[in-house]
Amino acid sequence: MNTVNKPFRKKDAMQLVTGQPVYMDDVIPQDCLIVKLLRSPHANAIVKTINTTVAKKVPGIEAIFTWEDVPQDAPRYTQAGQTYPEASPRDRLLIDRHVRFVGDVVAIVAGKDEKCVDKALKLIKVEYEVLEAVLDYHTAKDNPVLVHPEDNWVSLCPVGADNKRNLCAHDESSSGDIDAVLAASDIIIDHVYHTKACQQAMMETFRTYCSIDTYGRLNVLSSTQIVFHARRNIATALHIPKSTVRVAKPRIGGGFGAKQTAVSEVYPAFVTWKTKKPSKIIFSRVESQIASSPRHEMEMHVRLGATKDGIVKGIDLYTLSNTGAYGEHGPTTVGLSGHKSIPLYGKAEAFRFVSDVVYTNHMSAGAYRGYGATQGLFAVESAVNELAHKLNMDPFELRLKNTVQEGDVMPAYYGAVNTSCALDRCLVKVHEMIDWEHKYPMRDMGNGKVRAVGMGMAMQGSGISGMDVGSATLKLNDDGFYTLMIGAADMGTGCDTTLAQIAAEVLDCPLDNITVFGADTDTSPYDSGSYASSTIYVTGKATEKCAMKLRAQICKLGAELLECAEDEVEFDGKDVFKSEDPAQKKSLSEIAYASQFGHMVPLEATETHTSPLSPPPFMAGAAEVEVDTETGEVKLLEFDACVDCGTPINPNLTRVQAEGGLLQGIGMTLTENITYDKNGYPEENSLFQYKIPARTDVGRINVEFESSYEPNGPFGAKSIGEIVINTPLPAISDAIYNAIGTRFYELPITPEQIAMAVAEKQK
Repeated sequence: MNTVNKPFRKKDAMQLVTGQPVYMDDVIPQDCLIVKLLRSPHANAIVKTINTTVAKKVPGIEAIFTWEDVPQDAPRYTQAGQTYPEASPRDRLLIDRHVRFVGDVVAIVAGKDEKCVDKALKLIKVEYEVLEAVLDYHTAKDNPVLVHPEDNWVSLCPVGADNKRNLCAHDESSSGDIDAVLAASDIIIDHVYHTKACQQAMMETFRTYCSIDTYGRLNVLSSTQIVFHARRNIATALHIPKSTVRVAKPRIGGGFGAKQTAVSEVYPAFVTWKTKKPSKIIFSRVESQIASSPRHEMEMHVRLGATKDGIVKGIDLYTLSNTGAYGEHGPTTVGLSGHKSIPLYGKAEAFRFVSDVVYTNHMSAGAYRGYGATQGLFAVESAVNELAHKLNMDPFELRLKNTVQEGDVMPAYYGAVNTSCALDRCLVKVHEMIDWEHKYPMRDMGNGKVRAVGMGMAMQGSGISGMDVGSATLKLNDDGFYTLMIGAADMGTGCDTTLAQIAAEVLDCPLDNITVFGADTDTSPYDSGSYASSTIYVTGKATEKCAMKLRAQICKLGAELLECAEDEVEFDGKDVFKSEDPAQKKSLSEIAYASQFGHMVPLEATETHTSPLSPPPFMAGAAEVEVDTETGEVKLLEFDACVDCGTPINPNLTRVQAEGGLLQGIGMTLTENITYDKNGYPEENSLFQYKIPARTDVGRINVEFESSYEPNGPFGAKSIGEIVINTPLPAISDAIYNAIGTRFYELPITPEQIAMAVAEKQK
């Protein structure tokens, strides 16, 4: 291969590192209305009265909108970026009289500058009827206090939702007689695991710019992963036709799933649609911490049965998920906690997976890299690590006895066949990388310092099977260069580059000969969006098919110019030539120019792809930590990972994806936390309190690849984006156990908890 599996530099790398204007606020007009939101100080309340009279008199204020400007009995919408009909309930109004969490929207204020808007926000007088709030998700289901008592709440999909029970979703699945299998097991691990909500904390906060174009349409430029879904969400929220809305994205300063939810779009859209003036909203970091779309808090009860020689016979998992005040992604994230963890153990004879997703009066959760698999893998992999310790068996040895193999049917993964898998090789590689043989389980370094290792493995998916759609349009331009138009969103992942590599490989041309035009609902072919690890596997396959189609068209016109049949010519990326006489040829440039006069062969192609399969990537990871037993401080000395993502399209970008995901998983395990006070206010409202790890906080991160070949992916590729966040949670947790002898079932694991555990053991 000439282009695929080669470490090309990202197409936008120079613009980014030299500080060129590429992000939304760099490229929009600066003389637009500034939009800000008045937010509720209460977790559950009704707005009795709201007085904006004085605030409207502030010089420069254009408009103030409240619940009185939004019909309260109108159809509701969801901010979730999902294929229609959305699995997430439609449970929002653009401004609702009933506010459901601290930070919920009470009013929209628009003015000529920040100064006047900030002043007006302080002058709005609101009287609330404060209601009892549901703040404990354990008691939310069938609680007499309803988060969504309204009659215009609706769930479009049969996900087991019932707003009269505070139930956003419920599901059950099983195979075999799990109760009998557990009863016959030699050993059972039975524990409840808890992962807190955590923030994506992307560099660029939520932001959107809106204007009215020449044709009276609402043009939306937004930092989003989901241009087509955002268009639907905006139109539904504003109760206007989708034909009147255009959504495009600039370069995105990180998303990690947060921008799979249309958090900011509807508010300036409403302002611009009402005033016909351009407007923008830029969330502050505080707003992005208290009113965004963090990972779902989940509690997982695992019962795992095994034989005394270490064969996992059955897994029983119950997951309780806290969706917060609204249901974005609640019904879909919870499924991954079981369906992306249980299938790892191919020897299991039975499983059961039951889940509930409940409403509470906390900040609404959403999509975050790993999308529920992260939580479930922490629970199941931690249980397997505990099993290894109880059996006095090496955790790697235990995994190798149980791992799913290529060709296996996976009952807990919707009965899918494992079409490609190098997980066993990943395990062997990581064992070698971290020097497990000499480091396991721990080493006392003296002075209260203990070094220890731990490990875990993971699987994810490659798009949503039978649902996600990816498309690509390719056209040959005069002088012989190509334009690739996609609906997938590059959010720093480099998909503009990797998709261009796929096209270049098929078209036998240099990568620089392909110009990529990003997501725009007016010009891009339809694409579900960049989420669910779908871009390379789904949109990449569409790009491959599209390039093959265009290649055939080039040969057709070349044959016409050479006055011969199509099957008599070949194309080497530069020329179309006769197979029997290569000297008779037409250059790509000649063919491109010829298409512009007197010929009817279109040198443009569009292809769409969807897949009934979602082949999982696999990963093994191991951590070495140093624990200070006096202070409880944990230093991550080394993390080694090996990934099976099929064929890496661009090894450099693939490795960077892995390193970034590992860093986020490390943060979730050790430092990142969202806690609420007794009134439901999130206490970590800035990056001073919410601690994300910096590169200096971790030691060596080493990533290698053991590639399988996925026959259904482009050039054998699977996904990489999400799988990489999952292994640090069980690996670091088990390393801490090996260091101090105390096992933790809740994340994050703080120095205070470790120090107290050590002190308790020393009594």
